[in-house]
Amino acid sequence: MSEQEIYDRLNEVFRDVFDDDEITVNEDTTADDIEDWDSLEHINLISAVEDEFGIRFKMGEVSSMKNVGEMVEIIRTRA
Repeated sequence: MSEQEIYDRLNEVFRDVFDDDEITVNEDTTADDIEDWDSLEHINLISAVEDEFGIRFKMGEVSSMKNVGEMVEIIRTRA
């Protein structure tokens, strides 16, 4: 799966979780960039991403991810 395919699918997940069709994520996107991205929505987001890609993040990965780019790298190694 290409990096672009991952970003395309992630954009759909983010738009669905945050109910905002205008969201477009990139490697530098963080919780600070999306208005409703708080700790509760982070859990929902992680769950939705896991479901979309058929993977499970390790707890250490979830807590150490600093941006969407790091999420994409984990997905690339597992999907």
